[in-house]
Amino acid sequence: MKNELDRDWEQISLEVEPQLSEQLAALLDEVLPGGVVLEKHYGDLFPHELDQYQGPVRLYGYFPREKSQEIKERISRILENSGFGSLLQQLAYAPLVNQNWAVAWQERYHPIRVGETLAVVPTWLENPYPNRIPVWMDPGMAFGSGTHPTTQLCLTLLEKSLKESLPGEMIDIGCGSGILAIAAVKLGVDQVLGVDIDPDAVQVSYDNARTNLVSTQVVFKEGSVQEILNLEGGNAGASLVVANIITPILEDLFKEGLGALVLPGGKIILSGILKEQLATILSCLKRAGFKRPEIQEREMWIGLIAEKESIR
Repeated sequence: MKNELDRDWEQISLEVEPQLSEQLAALLDEVLPGGVVLEKHYGDLFPHELDQYQGPVRLYGYFPREKSQEIKERISRILENSGFGSLLQQLAYAPLVNQNWAVAWQERYHPIRVGETLAVVPTWLENPYPNRIPVWMDPGMAFGSGTHPTTQLCLTLLEKSLKESLPGEMIDIGCGSGILAIAAVKLGVDQVLGVDIDPDAVQVSYDNARTNLVSTQVVFKEGSVQEILNLEGGNAGASLVVANIITPILEDLFKEGLGALVLPGGKIILSGILKEQLATILSCLKRAGFKRPEIQEREMWIGLIAEKESIR
């Protein structure tokens, strides 16, 4: 195998309008092992004009060149599945030969304390928090490593919800790396079903579950809300459902029946919501029979827990 220090890397870049930048960065961050950098082109603006700047934002990301085809295919799938397929023609790829970069991206990741009891720990490091429950992740496997604010919001809300009441089952829509499903089992949930429309995410989730020694308590399948609702035997539904997905996709999932997956009196945890999109999600929740949620914020992102009305 090629030595890490000798690997060649490739850069992807994309220029978008500022209102799309955070959503696209969140999507690409799930695929690119080196993360995503956002850069604004200020030109000749004076310092007092920076806050009002509304020009384009360029996104940069990096990945090993030997995985070029695999990464490019996954980027195409995730953009098309998220409604951003029209941007595929604007993606720019360029070689980046840098012997120190492979070490630099690993140094970017470090153990993260989340909530009161969890720690997300890269697999190549020791857990520095012996009093916390470790969730082992390898960012090089992509699909999410726990560093993004939306994932941290979900983990914090998940911990809070499970401390208040511990359901026997949970459904994770858009499981990605499996991080939420794995954390749920480690926090006491008996069984978790995770689904994702990307088959690679399903495999990565299983790999991470095995690393965390919880593979007997999780099931990962390719699909989404419709596939769960169509399960034979009418077993669709759980007392807790989580979905860390951007708002446009959450809207579509509610139309497909996301709310119906939550049993009466159960809870839903959502993240991936920008502050200006909160009203849209609140309307979706109200139509689906949920009480006004508890909301948490991190940077420009919103996460929430909402309880479904019980049948009287």
